[in-house]
Amino acid sequence: MKDKYKNLPLRSGVGIVVLNQNNKIFVAKRIDNPRNFWQMPQGGIDAGEDFLSAAYRELEEETSITKVDLIKEFDGFITYELPDHLLGIIWRGKYKGQKQKWFLMRYNGNDNEINIQTKKPEFLEWKWIDVEALTDVVVDFKLHVYKELQKKIIKIIN
Repeated sequence: MKDKYKNLPLRSGVGIVVLNQNNKIFVAKRIDNPRNFWQMPQGGIDAGEDFLSAAYRELEEETSITKVDLIKEFDGFITYELPDHLLGIIWRGKYKGQKQKWFLMRYNGNDNEINIQTKKPEFLEWKWIDVEALTDVVVDFKLHVYKELQKKIIKIIN
């Protein structure tokens, strides 16, 4: 890690695992990294906001999804740090990574209600994938996050 960034804090955030009726997981490809990497909805927490409220807000802001039922709030936090080439760039250089609270939710709407062309679009495209494929599509510095989530999801849906 670049020395001048090692003392930066972790950004508090949320992540949302969205399952459809077939237990497939929603993933989307980021506009700012159009290579073949996909991620689940996630984002930061606004001042005075609790984790669950932030999760619902981020999910709607990124995907227009509102018809969800909360299945589980995962215990604890999962953290990741940015690779050196992104330090000082992402989040305007204020953070070295994220400390995330994750939620598992069931989507109760129709696919045609999902709209990633939002006010501030973050994604190019989206799809549903099997939970087993989750770790095949993620950017390398978040792989440990998705492996941990994958284990937790499998325990719940099987």
